[in-house]
This record gives sequence, C-alpha cells and structure tokens, in this order.
Amino acid sequence: MASSNFKDHLGRPIVAVTGMGIITSLGQGLSDNWAALTSGKSGIHKITRFPTDNLSTKICGTVDFIDIPAPNSVERSFAFARDTTIEALSQAGLSGDFNGPLFLAAPPIEPEWSARFELADRSPPAAKPGDAYDRFMAALRQRPDPAFQEAALFGAISERLSDQFGTRGLPVTLSTACASGATAIQLGVEAIRQGRTDRALTVATDGSVSAEALIRFSLLSALSTQNDPPEKASKPFSKDRDGFVIAEGAATLVLESLEAAVARGAKVLGIIKGAGEKADSFHRTRSSPDGGPAIATIRAALADAGFSESDIGYVNAHGTSTPENDKMEYSSMLAVFGEGLKAIPVSSNKSMIGHTLTAAGAVEAVFSLQTMLTGTLPPTINYTNPDPTIALDVVPNVKRDAEVSAVLSNSFGFGGQNASLVMTREPA
Repeated sequence: MASSNFKDHLGRPIVAVTGMGIITSLGQGLSDNWAALTSGKSGIHKITRFPTDNLSTKICGTVDFIDIPAPNSVERSFAFARDTTIEALSQAGLSGDFNGPLFLAAPPIEPEWSARFELADRSPPAAKPGDAYDRFMAALRQRPDPAFQEAALFGAISERLSDQFGTRGLPVTLSTACASGATAIQLGVEAIRQGRTDRALTVATDGSVSAEALIRFSLLSALSTQNDPPEKASKPFSKDRDGFVIAEGAATLVLESLEAAVARGAKVLGIIKGAGEKADSFHRTRSSPDGGPAIATIRAALADAGFSESDIGYVNAHGTSTPENDKMEYSSMLAVFGEGLKAIPVSSNKSMIGHTLTAAGAVEAVFSLQTMLTGTLPPTINYTNPDPTIALDVVPNVKRDAEVSAVLSNSFGFGGQNASLVMTREPA
C-alpha cells in the first residue's frame, strides 16, 4: 500500500513532472527558450511562409527552423511534438517503450488549400453534380498521396507518436481550443490519480499557421495589426493592446505518480497539484464578460489542489493581448483573490512567444514549472502604457528574482473552454 507521503489531501496519488520539452518561436529546447524568455526577447517576426499582400496582419511567431518532409500543418505539428517528446523523455531518464498512455492536444486542421487544389486538378471531370468526393477518391486511388492522407486524418499525429515512443493503449487526441494543452495535462493527471497508470505522456503541439488560419482569426478581429515593429505587437494588459499574435510551438510533459518517480530515482521537477475546467456557453468565440466560468475554473483548480487563494505565489496568465480577454481575466482573478491580487506577480509569456493556440496551456505549464525551479519570474514585455482599469503587477519588461512554491496557470479558450492548473515544487 502506498505511503501517505505519496497521497494528496483527497487520498489520490500525487502526480509529479519528471521530464519537459519545448519548442517556440524563441528556439528549440528548454534551455534556449528559458534564456530568451527571461531576457525579454521576442520571437515575433514578419511572415515569410506565405504572401501577406492586402492582409491587415503581417506578423507571427512561426517556428521555421525545423525540417519537415512536406510543408503542411500536420507535418509541422508532428515534428514539433516528436522533438519535444524526445527532449522530455531524455530529461526524465526514460528510454525504450514508454508503456503509458498518450494524451495529445492537436489543432483541428485540414489539408492546405494548395493540396486541395492540386487534388482537384488531377481528378476526373465531373460526371454529375455532387460527385466531387468520388472524383477525389478516384484520383487518390490512381496516385496515392501519403502526405495528403496524413493531413486529412485528425488522429494521424498521435498514432505516429504512439508508434515511435511505444505508448500504451489507444492514444487520445483532443482539441479544446486555447485550453487544449492544459486539458491534455489534466487527462494525464486523472489517469494517474485513478490508478490506471503510473505514468502518462502529455503533449500539445500546434504548427497550423497558414494564410487561411490568419484570415479566419482576422475576420474575428482577434489579431493584432500593429505590424511594425513585430516584436512590439503583443502587449498583454496594456492600454493600447489590440489583439493577439498568432504563433506556433509545442511542449511535452512526462507525468508520473510521485511514488513511481521516487522508486526509480527520477528527478522530480514539480507537482501538478490541481486542475480545474469549466465550460462557457456564452458565445462561439467570446468569453462571458462577467467572467463567471473563468472564476469557477480558477476556484475549481484551487479546490482540487486543496489550496486557498493565499497559497498562490505567481500567476502565469492566459494574457492574450486582446482587449476583451485580458479584461475578463483580470476581473476573474480579482473576484477570486480580492485585494490579495495586488501582491501576486502575474505575467504573460505570450508577450514574447505569441499565442501558440492548441499548445499554449502546455507551453505555459513548462514555463510555470521552470519559474519555480529557477526562482525567476519571466517578464511581460511591451508594458509601457498600462491599462488603468487593470491593476496588476505584470512583472513589467524585466525579469524578477523571487522564490515561488505554487503557481496558477490559466488557459481560457475560444468557445468558452476554460482550464487552470495549480503547480507546486516537489514536496519535502
């Protein structure tokens, strides 16, 4: 029977993080990313992947330094996930088959328009109205296109990761918008708490920046149009913020029961102490302005962790740099923490890496754990024009040394999909 030292306040196995891997527009690997992030460096740049003529947004945080066999979003997303998983497993000291479940957050992407047009061009002429599907299938039978097939299958990335790393059971692919990365971690935590496994591989990846994605977000008035200079565009909690900067990235966390990690002599990087999630039915893309679901999400995460508001020493904010979402997040935190919020540092990684969409929750979980490991709070850059209606200590522009033992990380996604994580240092 497990020692009480390995159980939480509800008698569940404590879940430890033993490996982390990360890729963002700042670079590849945890060391390079953390050095750039804490120095206040921005990874936002002009778009070179596709023409931006006549587009209002011409900047992004794409990852363009990874070689891929085909220039599409699925191959990019897979490559990011593969490389971050290799890094995380190496740090965890694990080799061979992983032998635990895989939970993957992946973008709900489809084949690029260029690939669709190419398929249409080599399809037989139409014989009758509505026979496009039959024509496309005939073209693919005549000349199979593995890259197109991979791009058309939502579960293709997780299947390939499972094959490469030897995970156990059917891999789970999920998409809960900007909360996806945190949701993947939550699923891994629950699998360990329920005794279904001693370890879980949680991965979140997004390589979906394309002309179509940019245009779709632009039509929602969600993107910043402050193109020059690119590195100044993302300015969470500032008065002159005008939208988020679309970006790419990935993060992998190796989760284990604390008991199993200690038994094999693994280095424990941190603890996933609590997780909360709530749905918001207010609007297809907008969050409820009163912040009700976000408030409930934060409180659920604290309750799951067995924490009070005063136990949190730092908040890694969702902090998108959109006018409405930043205001909603502030009001939600104020409702939870009250006057105590003034004493809690709150910063947004998105000021430097942009919004990595599906990957954001996991990317920011890695940075949250690294904050506790190093005693360094990353800054919120571009904070030169504070919003007087948002009274936060955003760690403005320059990193800060501070010992933190518990972090709250928020992920509030489109469609009202909200998730918050509470992470702590290794227990004594």
